[in-house]
Amino acid sequence: MAEVAKTPGGAGRMLLIGAAAIALLSIAYGVTHNSEAPPVAPSPALPSASTAATQDPAALIQDLQNRVGANPNDAEGWQTLGWAYFEASRYADSARAYKRATALVPGNATFWSSLGEALVMGSKTDPMPADAASAFEKAIAIDAKEPRARYFLAVRRDLKGDHKGAIDDWLALLKDTPSGAPWEQDLRRTIEQVGRIHKVDVAGRLGAIKPAAPHPALPSVATAAIPGPTREQMQAAAALPKGQQDQMVEGMVSSLVGKLKANPANVDGWIMLIRSRMTLGQAAQASAAVKNAIAANPPQAARIRDEAKLLDVPGL
Repeated sequence: MAEVAKTPGGAGRMLLIGAAAIALLSIAYGVTHNSEAPPVAPSPALPSASTAATQDPAALIQDLQNRVGANPNDAEGWQTLGWAYFEASRYADSARAYKRATALVPGNATFWSSLGEALVMGSKTDPMPADAASAFEKAIAIDAKEPRARYFLAVRRDLKGDHKGAIDDWLALLKDTPSGAPWEQDLRRTIEQVGRIHKVDVAGRLGAIKPAAPHPALPSVATAAIPGPTREQMQAAAALPKGQQDQMVEGMVSSLVGKLKANPANVDGWIMLIRSRMTLGQAAQASAAVKNAIAANPPQAARIRDEAKLLDVPGL
């Protein structure tokens, strides 16, 4: 995480401790939408990019720059380019790419929260620039449950001296966090550390939010790809034309649907299908998959609902 300058109470370095983990959730969705479907099966052979391209992060950025250069209205291309810049610690460039994405699709909460984080990370003097706060507010206005935006807006409260209010907001976020989510433990540590620094008793309220996952032996399938595909997979997939990317994704989803017809007891497979549908913007089909999964596996209904909530499937 970036260092934060001169924050109240000397807690600057620590305030953003959970932000990176929370960010992975939204970032991974945007990345997989344009590169590959969830890893439900071995990826089909890709047309070979050059060996240098699969090893050089700069080549990935160049490929993405070429993509948006050829199609300046490709919002998802700009979002993916913003992610690639962010991974390279080029935060100003990342923010510019995300701004293009938000201009093209202003109703996407992930784009706005990604922009806000890039602006925070790129600021050398202000731990919460006004334009970053505005981006987080826009994300929340679109999706009140957007976890990264909620986290950072609570950071803003803490920076303004409202430590109890920030802790309240983080606790509310933790309460809405499905057990076992990848950012859960970082968020708990943030609450504990801010509470300790500012002498706010959080033990009772933290204890009331049970950390144990309802299915502890099973990792979350909904977030299994976080922080997303490997850099090599991203580079190879980004080299494909958009139409071939879409065909690859649809082919993998269709293959998974076929496997579930043959084996409807495969709960992990159902969750992967739900995640794929949401990644593709097929919310109605994701909701239908939730119902079908529960109907086929009643004892696993709680787990399926937990995973679906993590993916923001509507109607739950």
